[in-house]
Amino acid sequence: MARALAQGIAKSAGVTEIVGHDPVPAAAEQFQNDVPASRLLADNRSVVDQSDIIVLAIKPQSLRNVAEDLGAIGSPDKLLVSLLAGVPIRVLAESFEHTRVIRVMPNTPCLIGFGASAFAVGPGASAEDSRQVEILLRTVGSAWKLEEKHLDAVTGLSGSGPAYVYTFIEALSDGGVRVGLPRDVATALAAQTVLGAAQMVLSTGEHTAVLRDRVTSPAGTTIAGLQVIERCGLRSAVIDAVEAATRRSAELGNVHG
Repeated sequence: MARALAQGIAKSAGVTEIVGHDPVPAAAEQFQNDVPASRLLADNRSVVDQSDIIVLAIKPQSLRNVAEDLGAIGSPDKLLVSLLAGVPIRVLAESFEHTRVIRVMPNTPCLIGFGASAFAVGPGASAEDSRQVEILLRTVGSAWKLEEKHLDAVTGLSGSGPAYVYTFIEALSDGGVRVGLPRDVATALAAQTVLGAAQMVLSTGEHTAVLRDRVTSPAGTTIAGLQVIERCGLRSAVIDAVEAATRRSAELGNVHG
């Protein structure tokens, strides 16, 4: 995720330099290969000292160690952008004193420029901070500014959502194989169908029920398939999955504060 955002930042107007640090040599080398405009530094403190916007892209369980390593960032001129799942703005502000904080929930399609991200602005952050982060996120997909109370739901829906969609694509592919298609063709057809259907939703702005009805002719093939989907509870299972992931995100947040 850090590499994806750095690649996006590198394409943004007005960005003069990207510096970073990764304690894992192989990961650091990969970062520099993927982001030629970047310059890797020896430690986190050096990154903070040389940066106006600090992107915190670590595992949530590493927060305490990194905060202790850096101490208080100690400057109201620094903007901290956190990618840490489940860690509230309040905890980040306490961990890095005197720092403006914006919390971001991205998802993995950011890696190919099709991310769906949401962000919440901390009390000390300005409208200009919010604008800068939104521009940054839009270099790797779409972005929505929300109140922090909604970020757990974003985690449950778009943060975890790619895994649900991959499972659905795999199931579509399995169905194709079951009725005689070669696996590679079935998977390609399934993925392209999901992509096309999603683009129809985004480009037309029409309700999904309207779009579905246009595919569903009386006594046809689609209604036969939809009857099975409804009988097996796919809709309820997906709703329950989003709810469960949202609940788990909230639990992780409680662990941190």
